[in-house]
Amino acid sequence: MAEPYDGPDRPAGSGALPPHVTTPLLTLVTEQAVEEEYRQVAERRATGGAPPDQPRSRMAGIAALAAFGILVSIAAVQTSRNEAVEDAGRATLIARIEQERSTLRSRQDRVADLTRENQALSEEVDARTASRQEAEAEVRRLQATTGFLAVTGEGVRITVEGNPVGDPSQQVRDSDLALLVDGLFEAGAEAIAINDQRLNNLGSIRNTGAAIHVNTRPLTAPYVVRAIGNRDTLQADLLETTHGSDFFALAGQLGFVVDRQNVDQMSLPGARQRQLRWVRQAGPGEGTPGIEEGSG
Repeated sequence: MAEPYDGPDRPAGSGALPPHVTTPLLTLVTEQAVEEEYRQVAERRATGGAPPDQPRSRMAGIAALAAFGILVSIAAVQTSRNEAVEDAGRATLIARIEQERSTLRSRQDRVADLTRENQALSEEVDARTASRQEAEAEVRRLQATTGFLAVTGEGVRITVEGNPVGDPSQQVRDSDLALLVDGLFEAGAEAIAINDQRLNNLGSIRNTGAAIHVNTRPLTAPYVVRAIGNRDTLQADLLETTHGSDFFALAGQLGFVVDRQNVDQMSLPGARQRQLRWVRQAGPGEGTPGIEEGSG
């Protein structure tokens, strides 16, 4: 006897699912069809009617079950096909994801390589820049030392002029200015110019007739000698040098007018670029090579 139900789905007092839920669908349909056939036969017998044609009835039931089975099979095949399509789509998607991941890793590796290469190039640029700056600083230092670079700084200004009432022998000559310049360099002057003609190792102070030429340029009195150096000590150190003491002794004897001033700031031009040319100098028998200065 069937158990009483508390509701439409569960038997009373039981936690199990009802039979129509747990029974396979095909079995359930078959059992219900057979039960329905027996029920109809029982009702006809009870009313005195003739039993139906059992073979025909069974054939109809079998046909119905076969049709239902075909539908279930078609549904199963379609479901299987759908699952195959879904599986294929999932596999394609997974393969594409892996491919994109591989591409991403390759690009990340490339970015890392380019970053390292850029860092190396940046360090090389920094090193070359530092080397260039050092070379430029060295060039400037050498130019300042050799007199080819304009310089600025403190120092002294010494103005020299010959005896205003003396004869030509009491006028300033190239050798007099040379004594003063040598004394200033000996006292620690870093750069010297006479009437804005910068002196260096290639420069010259020469008399040509009554005029003094500095760097082949004629100058006129008064001669303004400007020297960059320590303005607090340069004049005193000049007097302590051999050349400086000789100059001031000579200037006192010949009656030169000499004016000395300390200067907080002055600018000296760079020396003119001079070209050196090899020339043939006539000697006893054959020419000998020498150096001739050309204007630059």
